[in-house]
Amino acid sequence: MPILQYRCPKCRKEFEELVKNCNEEVVCPDCGEKAERDWAGKIYSATGKPKPHCSGNCKTCSGCH
Repeated sequence: MPILQYRCPKCRKEFEELVKNCNEEVVCPDCGEKAERDWAGKIYSATGKPKPHCSGNCKTCSGCH
């Protein structure tokens, strides 16, 4: 279960959330609006090594191995 960064489009709050998978819908803890994934920072594979060509978009990826 990854900890991902999110940003609320309504109140602009930035926060992290522990999710079951990358496609899980997350709501803002302050205003309840559906949050958007914040793609800031480095992306690592399941092995903990950086993925040099990873877009961070789990929907279009075959997975980090």
